[in-house]
Amino acid sequence: MFWPMLNFFTPGGQNFYKTTYLSLVMTFIPTEIEGVWIVEPKKFGDARGYFMETFKQAEFEAATGIAPGFVQDNESMSTRGVLRGLHFQKGEWSQAKLVRVSRGRVLDVAVDIRKGSPTFGRHVAVELSDENARQLYIPRHFAHGFLVLTDVAQFQYKVDNVYAPQSEATLRFDDPEVGIDWPVDPAEMLLSPKDLRGISLAELKESLL
Repeated sequence: MFWPMLNFFTPGGQNFYKTTYLSLVMTFIPTEIEGVWIVEPKKFGDARGYFMETFKQAEFEAATGIAPGFVQDNESMSTRGVLRGLHFQKGEWSQAKLVRVSRGRVLDVAVDIRKGSPTFGRHVAVELSDENARQLYIPRHFAHGFLVLTDVAQFQYKVDNVYAPQSEATLRFDDPEVGIDWPVDPAEMLLSPKDLRGISLAELKESLL
């Protein structure tokens, strides 16, 4: 059972209302970008520790109207200052993701690169940690990445499509047009050579024409 609550958002100075969905075990919070959701599982704790449900298909679909059809779970471990992203797969190989952190803390970012989207190029940035247990649902046709803010972070995510190296691409993490406010100096970040060669949003736009 869900109880709707009205939440107030003001992206770009525009005032509007969206609905947060509450259940006994999860809260589903829509963001200012259509299709991107914050999910907050409830922890049930006692002297032994805690228990929580991290995903429930029926509740997810009832709250968001999305049936993601996840086919694979992945996990990565990274150290402080590592930035992975902003990754995406093109065309039919695009992936929707539900991401969370089971150890440590990261800034997680999703950039809208959907052709024709009214929020194309805009992003959502959410801190995910083992303490807040928050998750971020990212639809297909988004670029995604995260920056590690603690000594170590274990990052776990579900995907609805398999890895397809022939279609993978990277959007530049520091593109001024996207304007992500990373809380770490770029000189202190560690990126892969592939991520350092990411394309700009302008280049991506050109390829979508």
